Amino acid sequence: MVKPSHRQEMAKSAVDAGRCSVRLACVVFGISLTCYRYQAKLSHENAVIDDWLVRLTHNQRNWGFGLCCLYLRNAKGFG
Repeated sequence: MVKPSHRQEMAKSAVDAGRCSVRLACVVFGISLTCYRYQAKLSHENAVIDDWLVRLTHNQRNWGFGLCCLYLRNAKGFG
């Protein structure tokens, strides 16, 4: 099974190569027009939180995800 993000990339490459229209590419690859046009919004804060979560789970192996989130929210000030 192919993930929607990969199908989106295949549809965009077909359209960019001039092989078909956007609508036809969406039908062929089984995605919606919304999925075709979607662009992920990555922020710098998400990368920092991800780095903190990796370090916390490495150092505090007995902490669960909820405790790590509480720690980051209360001790480090993330929203």
